[in-house]
Amino acid sequence: MSARNDLIIVNDFHAETIAYLDEHYNSHHLWELEAEEQKKLIESLQGRCRAAATASWDCNPLLYDLQSLEVISAFGVGVDGIDRERLAAQSIRLTNTPDVLNDAVADLAIALVLATTRNLIPADRFVRQGQWQDGPFPFGTGLAGKTLGIVGLGRIGEAIAERALPFKLKIAYHNRSRKEVDFEYFDSLKDLAEHADILLNMLPGGPATSQLIDATILEALGPEGIFINVGRGSSVDEQALVSALQTGAIAGAGLDVYANEPAVPEALFELDNVVLLPHIGSATTETRREMGRLVIGNLEAFFAGKALITEV
Repeated sequence: MSARNDLIIVNDFHAETIAYLDEHYNSHHLWELEAEEQKKLIESLQGRCRAAATASWDCNPLLYDLQSLEVISAFGVGVDGIDRERLAAQSIRLTNTPDVLNDAVADLAIALVLATTRNLIPADRFVRQGQWQDGPFPFGTGLAGKTLGIVGLGRIGEAIAERALPFKLKIAYHNRSRKEVDFEYFDSLKDLAEHADILLNMLPGGPATSQLIDATILEALGPEGIFINVGRGSSVDEQALVSALQTGAIAGAGLDVYANEPAVPEALFELDNVVLLPHIGSATTETRREMGRLVIGNLEAFFAGKALITEV
């Protein structure tokens, strides 16, 4: 029986996938060690460990000190938690897990649209607290004929649009360039915000998108507008968002992502016009399992000398 390949697992990203990797590789759990022990592990693996697995949103920078590292198999689509400059300088290849989570994230996006426009969370509380006996619940807002403005119409954005159409929503979008789709295109993010009734963020993270959705964009969305974020929290100016919700500059928001997760601005906890979720866009059993299979498949391809399945 041949010796197992060494594999460093950076963090505890998915128990089922990690269990499989532990069974098939000589795996090393970096996150279980204290800082000094982590350094010793990296030193001990120099020259013999060529691969790592990590969450795409978080990667211990100590990993890049492993000079023999050739590939990182990341669990997730957005790889803003990984230092791409270090990878390029050290010729380290990177894979992620695209497409398999499109449906789950798109489903949650529509759930947030419904929860915010129809005030579903306050309505549930209204019943539980016995307030229904004192009178009817305030009206929500319908979707038919309204415009959903998608910021970042990639694969997930298109899956969201596909789900939105049966609700009789009109679709508009902003990208760096126009796509061959039958939706209205805006080359200005501000113009899209002014046009949309619901502005939905699907932007990736990273310096290029940092706080692109700021006070100016939220003011353009207006006092009847709804903001939904299932992209990355870093692409939103959170202080401006808090202020817009507090002052009524926008009507409400549905958030699954935040700038400094798991920290959430405490001011949001006091507001009834915002729905707060703990970054669960892809958090279904089926989706996470498929993401894990891509992590495993990319590693197997690497060690077999085959083309990587989903190289970034």
